[in-house]
Amino acid sequence: MRDGVRLAADLYAPAAPSKGVILVRTPYGRGTIMSLQFARVWAGQGYTVLYVASRGTDGSEGTFDPMRTETEDGHDVIDWLRGRPFYPGSFATFGHSYLGYAQWAILEDPPEDLVAAVVMEGPHDFARHAWDSGSFHGDQLGWAAMVETIHSHSVKDLAQAIKLNRSPERVLRSTPVIDEADKTFADASPWLHERLVRSDLDDPYVASMRHARALEVSTVPTLIIAGWQDIFLPQSIEQYQALAARGVETRLIAGAWTHTDMDNTVVRPAVLDWLDSHLKPTQQAAATGSAPAQVPDHGVDVELTPTGTWRHLTTWPPEGSTTALYPGPDHQLTSAMPVNHDISFVFDPADPTPSIGGNELSKGGYREDTSVAKRDDVLHFDTPPLENELTIMGSPKVQLNHRTDLPDADVFVRVSDVDESGRSTNVTDAYVRVVGEHDCVQLDMHHTAHVFAAGHRIRLLVAGGWFPYYSRNSGTGENPLTAATFRPNRHRITFGPGTVLELPTVEN
Repeated sequence: MRDGVRLAADLYAPAAPSKGVILVRTPYGRGTIMSLQFARVWAGQGYTVLYVASRGTDGSEGTFDPMRTETEDGHDVIDWLRGRPFYPGSFATFGHSYLGYAQWAILEDPPEDLVAAVVMEGPHDFARHAWDSGSFHGDQLGWAAMVETIHSHSVKDLAQAIKLNRSPERVLRSTPVIDEADKTFADASPWLHERLVRSDLDDPYVASMRHARALEVSTVPTLIIAGWQDIFLPQSIEQYQALAARGVETRLIAGAWTHTDMDNTVVRPAVLDWLDSHLKPTQQAAATGSAPAQVPDHGVDVELTPTGTWRHLTTWPPEGSTTALYPGPDHQLTSAMPVNHDISFVFDPADPTPSIGGNELSKGGYREDTSVAKRDDVLHFDTPPLENELTIMGSPKVQLNHRTDLPDADVFVRVSDVDESGRSTNVTDAYVRVVGEHDCVQLDMHHTAHVFAAGHRIRLLVAGGWFPYYSRNSGTGENPLTAATFRPNRHRITFGPGTVLELPTVEN
């Protein structure tokens, strides 16, 4: 690297003549399980793969400072790559999660010889992921523990490392959180402290973790893989929409999976097609002097839940209509707007509303959440059984006439699918922290594609927390990780104009 640090790397070469070079950069080590997923599989498909360990990990020199060194190191690796005898003059990048983030870190200043990218559930802005709701994503602690487990215990299986990690809930229940986090992580993850105390997204410290500029300048053809229950789904959708709006060749595949259970029977053929369509023609053109083949726009493919069927679209979200549903007395959710009426609940940080399923790192996904609706600190509203099935595609929106006793509050909303037996399963949700006096809250829920079957009911949940996925709100306006005082807070919702759930519906 430019500072003299040497990074460890493995080179995987196919037995047959290479179709091109793929660059993969990872903080998760170069062991067999990881390389089988991200390197050997593509060498077996005819590609040369350079598999590089991030600084401070698995043989690479330097200090591991996640998310803050990948831009310079990425460009330095590419400069090194250009001088190798196996380099044909162009390359692609590939990777999942942090390996996808490492791609966005260089795409904000895209190299001219980078001809394709494959980003699977990879964020372009880690700081925003941690703090964009105004609260703190508890999965950041889980990720730190997972990385520590991989590095310190030589765990070969990433899934096993996730299971072994220390639960973030114990740390997040401490008062203040930062003291327990420092005690737990200071030795193995000294970088974590600053991520917890710096909640301001404009703080210069986090600038190197943010790469929204890549969405504004990159013209590299990019395949984006997203999961409806993935932690980085909002950024994956934003990436596709930003690139597509500028006419950049891009394809979006969004399936009914979480961050750790992607359906490779769908993903791997699509990735191979993308690489073959962009890298292989480039190599052939270099050999023959002809222009590379023209690659058509691949559009969007989304999986409908819970049916498991797929639809091919030209854009996301597709055109459709809006179905407005209004919460009302007696837990009703109907198309008729009720007269003004107040309802309230108390969020108590000493007994925070528990998170169940959703877009979490290791415990998320589609889960039964029937028990949540029975809590005193949660409001639930149900439609009558549907006469016909209803399909939604896009981002449901919720607006609430909302007030709180204390001017610092969190609001969680969820849409769930309730079957004929009364069993409720999450579909999509949203979370926001509201600081200051207010009388209205608007939330854009995670994008989804879902079919509510005839006879099922649509449920709207409203709560003042979602723990430990989000840290507890202190009610004092402070950073929830440094606050030493926590106070219960009463939330009031007024039915009538301004309190509505809007579902983006399409024809079945």
